[in-house]
Amino acid sequence: MPVLSTRLSAAAEAAFGTPYDPELRSATKPEFGHFQSNLALRIGNAAGLPPREVAARLVEALEIDDLCERPEIAGPGFINLTLLPSTLTNAVNEPETFGSNGLRVVVDYSQPNVAKQMHVGHLRSTVIGDALCNVLSYVGYDVIRQNHVGDWGTQYGMMIEQLLAEGTAAQSLDLEGLQRLYERSRKHFDADGTFADQARLRVVALQSGDPETRAIWRHMVDVSMDDFEKVYALLGSKLTRQDVVGESAYNDDLPRVVAELDSQGLLTESDGAMCAFLPGYLGRDGDPLPVIVRKSDGGFGYSATDLAAVRHRVSTLHADRIVYVVDHRQALHFDMIFTLARTAGWLPATTPAEHVSFGTVLGPNGKPFKTREGGTVKLVDLLSSAVSRADALLDGRDGVDRNATAKAVGIGAVKYADLSSDRGNDYVFDLDRMVAMTGNTGPYLQYAHARLTRLLSKAGGAAGEVTELRDPAEQRLAFLLTGFAATVQQVADTLQPHRLCTYLYDVASALSVFYEQCPVLSSEGATRASRVALCTATRKVLQDGLGLLGIEAPDAM
Repeated sequence: MPVLSTRLSAAAEAAFGTPYDPELRSATKPEFGHFQSNLALRIGNAAGLPPREVAARLVEALEIDDLCERPEIAGPGFINLTLLPSTLTNAVNEPETFGSNGLRVVVDYSQPNVAKQMHVGHLRSTVIGDALCNVLSYVGYDVIRQNHVGDWGTQYGMMIEQLLAEGTAAQSLDLEGLQRLYERSRKHFDADGTFADQARLRVVALQSGDPETRAIWRHMVDVSMDDFEKVYALLGSKLTRQDVVGESAYNDDLPRVVAELDSQGLLTESDGAMCAFLPGYLGRDGDPLPVIVRKSDGGFGYSATDLAAVRHRVSTLHADRIVYVVDHRQALHFDMIFTLARTAGWLPATTPAEHVSFGTVLGPNGKPFKTREGGTVKLVDLLSSAVSRADALLDGRDGVDRNATAKAVGIGAVKYADLSSDRGNDYVFDLDRMVAMTGNTGPYLQYAHARLTRLLSKAGGAAGEVTELRDPAEQRLAFLLTGFAATVQQVADTLQPHRLCTYLYDVASALSVFYEQCPVLSSEGATRASRVALCTATRKVLQDGLGLLGIEAPDAM
């Protein structure tokens, strides 16, 4: 709560001459109140004074009688603060809101490859990226989504050369046919050196604008985009075709990227390739690691494309912050790209570029998720299975739009399972656990929202304001509601959506205790009206929070 931090800082200045940051934190246990500060310990250590004595002087100077009960000094010198019920009611009735922060953020995520069906590996980037875009927009950023589709490079030279060798018409192939073509061309490329050389020359022809090559490639892109849009629709992603800025979009800029790097003396020729060798980047053998911007055959590597993208996002899109949602295996690559871009002057020191890395989706055996035959799991199949599992849970439930609810619950379960753990960790894809109606799951939160909707429908009338908080259970729930804005801001700062999941689960858990200890509909007078208002505020927090995660909140389940 910002006002408490301001008051504590003012007390520190009054008592010790310096407006220290109080580093106010939510209390770890209810008996410690609502907030705790270790400010007295820090001042005591710096000034050589007993922390409890410092705490006493801080409390004496602290002017918060209008907000809190009398502060308590605990243990070695912690200051515990408990908000007055009136402070809680005011905070619930007038929640914090955000305006524009005047900053633009570019978020690069999803990144499927043309001519390949989206698979389980694209789930995390898409789900995390969507959630972060929602959160960043909520706290005031102007958000530009960028889907850096893989539509350029060696594999398209392989595929087009294979297609021409077979005499197959490109227009006859759907996405599944294109994927099989890729598999044949890869085998041919690996087994036949002559074909491999022809495929590499075909890449150069593609990059140079050869009409026949470009026409075949364009068909591959169009077929792929149609399929991607269907998957995004099922997933409920906000990505559109207008957000697609694939590798090919930077083709014309690649020669300029190389020329500018070369003119600054940042490139070295190595075996015919143009490379940047950055200080401090060494391989396991101790040899310098190169950033290859132009290959020996004249083609450009994806490092050149990524450098062009950084430059475009800063100079043309005017990004104040750039976020890349890509798996953890690319950490070194992005570190080197960002370093080279800053060295070249394309990425100002004032523009943060952040790699939002994430772990792997695992199967029940603890290994990367595969089909029984060892193949890649198609994302559409995975999502369809989740919807089917959710549909089975709705058997016998009346008054529910079964198809819409099954989709909302199934897709929501998958998204929440992905977002609810620290994104840096691997997690096991377990549908039974994901769709469970108990525990820290998406369906549990969705049910909490639906239950509130049903209760408020029975309550009738317009929602008023929270006017009293007598029971500890309703005080606890109200206190949690006051933390929504701070939690969302924390996610925007750290790019860790699991923090919002944890918060929403805490709210739903506190709501369950509230139901048990504080009757709503059977209460009377001001107590009933206040509790109905508290339920209304809770429903809004759950609905808004789930929405930020990209999860629907059904009114009935």
